[in-house]
Amino acid sequence: MITLKTILFLNFTTFMQKEKLRIDKYLWSIRLFKTRTLSAAACDNGKVKLNGVTIKASKSVAIEDVYEIKTAEKKWVIKVTDLLFERVKYAEAIKYYIDITPVEELDRIKFEAAVFHTGKRLSKVGRPTKKDKRDLDTFLGE
Repeated sequence: MITLKTILFLNFTTFMQKEKLRIDKYLWSIRLFKTRTLSAAACDNGKVKLNGVTIKASKSVAIEDVYEIKTAEKKWVIKVTDLLFERVKYAEAIKYYIDITPVEELDRIKFEAAVFHTGKRLSKVGRPTKKDKRDLDTFLGE
Protein backbone atom coordinates (compact mmCIF):
# COMPACT_ATOMS: atom_id res chain seq x y z
CA MET A 1 0.00 0.00 0.00
CA ILE A 2 1.42 3.34 -1.07
CA THR A 3 0.86 6.15 1.36
CA LEU A 4 0.92 9.88 0.87
CA LYS A 5 4.17 10.00 2.83
CA THR A 6 5.81 7.57 0.36
CA ILE A 7 4.65 9.60 -2.64
CA LEU A 8 5.97 12.83 -1.09
CA PHE A 9 9.29 11.16 -0.30
CA LEU A 10 9.67 9.86 -3.86
CA ASN A 11 8.85 13.27 -5.32
CA PHE A 12 11.32 14.94 -2.95
CA THR A 13 14.16 12.54 -3.83
CA THR A 14 13.47 13.01 -7.55
CA PHE A 15 13.51 16.77 -7.03
CA MET A 16 16.80 16.62 -5.10
CA GLN A 17 18.42 14.42 -7.75
CA LYS A 18 17.28 16.84 -10.44
CA GLU A 19 18.84 19.79 -8.59
CA LYS A 20 22.32 18.25 -8.64
CA LEU A 21 24.12 19.11 -11.86
CA ARG A 22 27.68 18.09 -12.69
CA ILE A 23 30.03 20.76 -14.03
CA ASP A 24 30.89 18.74 -17.15
CA LYS A 25 27.22 18.44 -18.07
CA TYR A 26 26.61 22.13 -17.35
CA LEU A 27 29.52 23.28 -19.55
CA TRP A 28 28.28 21.02 -22.33
CA SER A 29 24.69 22.21 -21.99
CA ILE A 30 25.63 25.92 -22.18
CA ARG A 31 27.63 25.09 -25.32
CA LEU A 32 31.17 25.88 -24.19
CA PHE A 33 32.16 22.38 -25.33
CA LYS A 34 30.94 20.42 -28.34
CA THR A 35 30.64 17.11 -26.47
CA ARG A 36 30.28 16.10 -22.87
CA THR A 37 33.41 13.98 -23.21
CA LEU A 38 35.44 17.07 -24.17
CA SER A 39 33.94 18.89 -21.20
CA ALA A 40 34.90 16.09 -18.80
CA ALA A 41 38.40 15.91 -20.31
CA ALA A 42 38.86 19.64 -19.76
CA CYS A 43 37.96 19.18 -16.10
CA ASP A 44 40.33 16.24 -15.74
CA ASN A 45 43.17 18.17 -17.39
CA GLY A 46 42.86 21.14 -15.04
CA LYS A 47 41.26 23.50 -17.57
CA VAL A 48 38.27 24.26 -15.33
CA LYS A 49 38.72 26.12 -12.04
CA LEU A 50 36.42 27.29 -9.27
CA ASN A 51 37.90 30.10 -7.17
CA GLY A 52 41.34 29.32 -8.60
CA VAL A 53 41.19 25.64 -7.64
CA THR A 54 41.06 22.87 -10.24
CA ILE A 55 37.87 20.82 -9.95
CA LYS A 56 36.76 17.37 -11.07
CA ALA A 57 34.03 16.73 -13.64
CA SER A 58 31.72 15.39 -10.92
CA LYS A 59 31.66 18.66 -8.96
CA SER A 60 28.13 19.99 -8.50
CA VAL A 61 27.28 23.39 -9.94
CA ALA A 62 25.69 26.05 -7.74
CA ILE A 63 24.10 29.33 -8.74
CA GLU A 64 26.43 32.33 -8.33
CA ASP A 65 29.58 30.17 -8.78
CA VAL A 66 32.34 31.76 -10.88
CA TYR A 67 34.32 29.39 -13.11
CA GLU A 68 37.47 29.91 -15.18
CA ILE A 69 37.46 27.69 -18.26
CA LYS A 70 40.24 27.37 -20.85
CA THR A 71 39.13 26.18 -24.26
CA ALA A 72 41.16 26.00 -27.46
CA GLU A 73 39.73 29.32 -28.61
CA LYS A 74 39.38 31.40 -25.47
CA LYS A 75 39.80 31.67 -21.73
CA TRP A 76 36.29 32.09 -20.32
CA VAL A 77 35.26 33.47 -16.95
CA ILE A 78 31.58 32.78 -16.35
CA LYS A 79 29.13 33.29 -13.51
CA VAL A 80 26.31 30.76 -13.20
CA THR A 81 22.88 32.42 -13.15
CA ASP A 82 20.70 29.32 -13.43
CA LEU A 83 21.05 25.56 -13.86
CA LEU A 84 20.53 24.01 -17.28
CA PHE A 85 19.99 20.25 -17.32
CA GLU A 86 19.77 19.60 -21.07
CA ARG A 87 21.48 21.02 -24.14
CA VAL A 88 19.48 23.75 -25.84
CA LYS A 89 20.10 26.12 -28.72
CA TYR A 90 22.68 28.88 -28.23
CA ALA A 91 20.12 31.68 -27.95
CA GLU A 92 18.59 29.92 -24.94
CA ALA A 93 21.87 28.69 -23.42
CA ILE A 94 23.37 32.17 -22.97
CA LYS A 95 20.59 33.03 -20.52
CA TYR A 96 22.02 30.58 -17.97
CA TYR A 97 25.38 32.30 -17.40
CA ILE A 98 27.05 35.70 -17.48
CA ASP A 99 30.30 36.01 -19.41
CA ILE A 100 32.64 38.07 -17.21
CA THR A 101 35.78 37.39 -19.25
CA PRO A 102 38.35 40.19 -18.73
CA VAL A 103 38.60 42.85 -21.45
CA GLU A 104 42.29 42.02 -22.01
CA GLU A 105 41.39 38.47 -23.07
CA LEU A 106 38.71 39.71 -25.48
CA ASP A 107 41.18 42.20 -27.00
CA ARG A 108 43.76 39.43 -27.44
CA ILE A 109 41.22 37.32 -29.30
CA LYS A 110 40.25 40.20 -31.59
CA PHE A 111 43.91 40.91 -32.35
CA GLU A 112 44.67 37.27 -33.13
CA ALA A 113 41.61 37.06 -35.36
CA ALA A 114 42.64 40.19 -37.25
CA VAL A 115 46.18 38.92 -37.86
CA PHE A 116 44.98 35.45 -38.81
CA HIS A 117 42.60 36.63 -41.55
CA THR A 118 44.94 39.05 -43.34
CA GLY A 119 46.47 36.28 -45.41
CA LYS A 120 49.96 37.62 -44.76
CA ARG A 121 52.61 35.60 -43.01
CA LEU A 122 54.48 36.96 -40.04
CA SER A 123 57.88 38.46 -40.74
CA LYS A 124 60.78 35.96 -40.74
CA VAL A 125 58.46 32.99 -40.17
CA GLY A 126 57.92 30.09 -42.55
CA ARG A 127 59.01 29.71 -46.17
CA PRO A 128 60.22 32.70 -48.15
CA THR A 129 57.84 34.08 -50.75
CA LYS A 130 58.69 34.19 -54.46
CA LYS A 131 59.63 37.85 -54.07
CA ASP A 132 61.93 37.01 -51.15
CA LYS A 133 63.57 34.28 -53.25
CA ARG A 134 64.08 36.62 -56.23
CA ASP A 135 65.59 39.26 -53.95
CA LEU A 136 67.92 36.66 -52.47
CA ASP A 137 68.93 35.41 -55.92
CA THR A 138 69.64 38.98 -57.04
CA PHE A 139 71.69 39.60 -53.91
CA LEU A 140 73.74 36.44 -54.42
CA GLY A 141 74.24 37.29 -58.11
CA GLU A 142 72.51 34.25 -59.57
